[in-house]
Amino acid sequence: MKLLITGGAGFIGANFIHYWLAQHPSDEIVNLDLLTYAGNLNNLHAAADNPRYTFVRGDIRDSAVVDPLVAAADIIVHFAAETHVDRSIQNPSVFVDTNVQGTLVLLEAVRRRQRAGRPAPRSFSEVGHAPRSLGEVGPAPHFHHISTDEVFGALPLNSVEKFTEQTVYRPSSPYSASKAAADHLVRAYHETFGLPITITNCSNNFGPYQYPEKFIPRMITNLLDGANARIYGDGLYVRDWLYVTDHCHAIDLILRRGKIGETYLAGGMTEDVNNLQVAKLLLEYLGLGEERIDFVTDRPGHDRRYAV
Repeated sequence: MKLLITGGAGFIGANFIHYWLAQHPSDEIVNLDLLTYAGNLNNLHAAADNPRYTFVRGDIRDSAVVDPLVAAADIIVHFAAETHVDRSIQNPSVFVDTNVQGTLVLLEAVRRRQRAGRPAPRSFSEVGHAPRSLGEVGPAPHFHHISTDEVFGALPLNSVEKFTEQTVYRPSSPYSASKAAADHLVRAYHETFGLPITITNCSNNFGPYQYPEKFIPRMITNLLDGANARIYGDGLYVRDWLYVTDHCHAIDLILRRGKIGETYLAGGMTEDVNNLQVAKLLLEYLGLGEERIDFVTDRPGHDRRYAV
């Protein structure tokens, strides 16, 4: 198999590449990444000399770059996205441009591939053949879209309700709205053009290579640097935490056994741990007191609770 990974120099994408190369020793990976601020090739240092791994620096919005890579792929796993909510509040247009337009360019490339070759596969097992050479005619690649549970909006704080695959979309930030739009495009291209797609909406990931603007690495970095941990509002916002390797395993399972056209939720089932509790756990681990917590002005539209 030949996989095209978009955004593979980022946090989850890099972990997925390491995971896949280890778990699937006959497969090849092409990593397409623009290397914006959160992309870092040091995340892939261990893979750099692997003959089954190739890096291509390029923009998912550039069809001249995307088309030949899609033409050679059996599977596309689309991680590339702008993901930080705070940045989306400051500059929403970047999120729409990358997350929506970038996804559209990829889908159009898959559609052109399908029109040039045989009909799209009905299931993943139909794609189970040796990697294609560049430009060889074949079925459309399986397009797996990585999304977020934030597209569903907020759940009540003191409830047992959890998101399901049938939860109605109610995005509340420019980031989550852009991901919701991308999700809808992916589904529309399956329904209208028959593209072989799957989608995962995942909860908050944590683990190695995460960019330090995110909640857990930012707190750790601040505390190690002698600064205080900064928490929005009252700190009682609840998130479901998913270790990144578990997320990679879930994607692997879906690619091997999932049903084309379906959406799957991927969560850590962490049973409503709030941000203040996470901060206190980190302080305890580092041997620091709770005076090292600073509560700061809340951000607008902050979702109260996610649960998967």
